[in-house]
Amino acid sequence: MSIPLIQQYRIGKYLLGKKLRGVKRYPVVLMLEPLFRCNLTCAGCGKIDYPDEILNRRLDLDACLDAVDECGAPVVSIPGGEPLIHQEIQAIVEGIIAKKKFVYLCTNALLLKKNLHKFTPSKYLNLSIHLDGNRERHDAAVCQAGVFDKAIDAIGAAVGKGFRVTINYTLFQGETAREVADFMDFAMDLGVEGVTISPGYSYENAPAQEIFLQRAISRQLFRDIFRIGSGRKWRFNQSSLFLDFLAGNQRYQCTPWGNPTRNIFGWQKPCYLLSDEGFSPTFKALMEETEWDNYGAGRNPKCANCMMHCGYEPTAIDDTLSHPIKALMVALKGPRTTGPMAPELPIVYRQ
Repeated sequence: MSIPLIQQYRIGKYLLGKKLRGVKRYPVVLMLEPLFRCNLTCAGCGKIDYPDEILNRRLDLDACLDAVDECGAPVVSIPGGEPLIHQEIQAIVEGIIAKKKFVYLCTNALLLKKNLHKFTPSKYLNLSIHLDGNRERHDAAVCQAGVFDKAIDAIGAAVGKGFRVTINYTLFQGETAREVADFMDFAMDLGVEGVTISPGYSYENAPAQEIFLQRAISRQLFRDIFRIGSGRKWRFNQSSLFLDFLAGNQRYQCTPWGNPTRNIFGWQKPCYLLSDEGFSPTFKALMEETEWDNYGAGRNPKCANCMMHCGYEPTAIDDTLSHPIKALMVALKGPRTTGPMAPELPIVYRQ
């Protein structure tokens, strides 16, 4: 795990405080989505079909900072759309850092080089670059040639200026374990802090549904990846138990309240990935009024194949707090890649 010690300490202190106070549901990462507009039209995106009147809307600076205060999570991820399009993105990032929150600014990097001067390297700021595999695969995923090379160039510029940089890597159909392993080796040579990896979620509105992985295929693929990677010094920006979950060794249920989303419509029920379940006017209402038991593996068909970090990383973090020795052993040895997998949760659809 490549997360800096200061970030581990601050998050650990926050989580332990929640556990000691007996809080059952609490946020870990706020997904702050200030706009849907993007400069790419990726085949796997569920938001590119919104009409212009929606794509032109923005959360302003005050709304963004109010959401950070309202939620209270120690980490704020700023996805989109493409957040660097937002005219107030510099002020938004600076305002969140002033609150001593850790910011992951998610970007496809097309606009990053010309905007780097707006930001200052900080232990609180991480530039999270979307990069879905090698040149051919990434450019195919984003439906535009040349994006991979521009992203690599921007990563080099950001690392060279002392920024914390991670890669957000989403896996789709057709990828082999060897191909992923080769990309991981390549990513380590870029000098990035680490990689966040997970299988893609099949957004209902995404135009290319055939590209998404199924759950059983995902688990075997990750076992094969980790088997190849045994002994290699790959750096992941994730918990050891989440990686173990991807390899089919942990029987986890999704905890979507761990990554609540605030966007132009309000607080999204139940998570970042489901866009048609409604919105709450406040974070308090989201936490208290959402029927959380209606979502998750075996509970809702929309969640059947999801293994995304936004839902399962909080579960893994909670398990780490409850079973630190288990987490440490997985961190030292790596995910198990042989033997039986953990059984899937029973199907008890509640809707």
